[in-house]
Amino acid sequence: MVKLLLVAFVVAGIILGTQANEYLDFNVTEIDRIEELEFGFSKYSSNLKPLMVGLTLIRGADSGAVCLDGTLPGYHLHRGHGSGANSWLIQLEGGGWCNNIRTCVYRKTTRRGSSNYMEKQLQFTGILSDKAQENPDFFNWNRVKLRYCDGASFSGDGQNQAAQLQFRGERIWRAAIDDLKANGMRYANQALLSGCSAGGLAAILRCDEFRNLFPGSTKVKCLSDAGLFLDTADVSGGRTIRNLYNGVVELQNVKNNLPRICTNHLDPTSCFFPQNLISQMKTPLFIVNAAYDTWQIQSSIAPTSADPSGFWHDCRLNHGKCTPAQLRFLQGFREQMLRVVKGFSMSRQNGLFINSCFAHCQTERQDTWFADDSPVIRKKAVAIAVGDWYFDRAEVKLVDCPYPCDKSCHNLVFR
Repeated sequence: MVKLLLVAFVVAGIILGTQANEYLDFNVTEIDRIEELEFGFSKYSSNLKPLMVGLTLIRGADSGAVCLDGTLPGYHLHRGHGSGANSWLIQLEGGGWCNNIRTCVYRKTTRRGSSNYMEKQLQFTGILSDKAQENPDFFNWNRVKLRYCDGASFSGDGQNQAAQLQFRGERIWRAAIDDLKANGMRYANQALLSGCSAGGLAAILRCDEFRNLFPGSTKVKCLSDAGLFLDTADVSGGRTIRNLYNGVVELQNVKNNLPRICTNHLDPTSCFFPQNLISQMKTPLFIVNAAYDTWQIQSSIAPTSADPSGFWHDCRLNHGKCTPAQLRFLQGFREQMLRVVKGFSMSRQNGLFINSCFAHCQTERQDTWFADDSPVIRKKAVAIAVGDWYFDRAEVKLVDCPYPCDKSCHNLVFR
């Protein structure tokens, strides 16, 4: 397998990866260019022209379902056909979180906070592709990408009038679902709720609710890609990601929209972490996650705020420059991830694909979803693993050996 190296140019103070504005306080320049590193390279992985799908604004969103700046939310829908005409795949977009007024106000000037800045057409690749050779199991389904413009994983419900901010993620979710049901989803005989990163977290948070939208005869499952954010200490012993999540939950009034199976015994911030949810869920869930998730390394484990001396600078950007001690620390992170999914994986209905790669989001990119040189575990690519699990062709619990054994990875390297 050929290893793909995606190279990013980094300026001081920028948090890397798709979720460039997920961190607490940072330089917010060049976010769009950095985000393209994660999804923009899909178009180079195939000789086939990618499908472009137009944006639909949810004009019936008169119940306060609006983006951070008050504009209408939206989605991209490509209709299914043939055997997939009554099957629906809903992909929840990722794009970080905003946890204070300053970062949320900034998001209003981007597609992560306003539909005014959303692309009018979007590439559908990977799990959204309409080509059987790129997406063997879901190519002819009704495939939807729900745009993310609230900054709280489709879970907030509040506002800040002084800053002219609307925190309406939960209402966006409900308005989108109502609109899609009116457009035929209510007749679905198969459905899959999926998402990447902050959208992968949202897929977990909304999974059981999504199941309840359909009659018992409808086959409903959920997929979380790069959404397994761990409640872990950073390299300084601090709690960077817990502080971030606490800000999101408090600012955007998330607590009332979290699963009651968790909030009945844990605090709301703890219930924003998937590790406290996945083993209690009733609906079948598949988790795709890199054991060395690049966003978590750069923004949760070893952010610049926790590394004032710069000891982690090179390792944070390029795993090939990590010292033996740093690699041992990262192996400890992998071991924590495996402990988190241990109970979850014991349920036959759940699925797992944890590969030992330095990556973040692998289902929307064609090269990591299904291609000639896709990452594999036991010769099985992500697309085949997910399909085998969804259609009950096989029980899928795939966990890679520790780094550096996997030579099929498409590792992200930043410069």
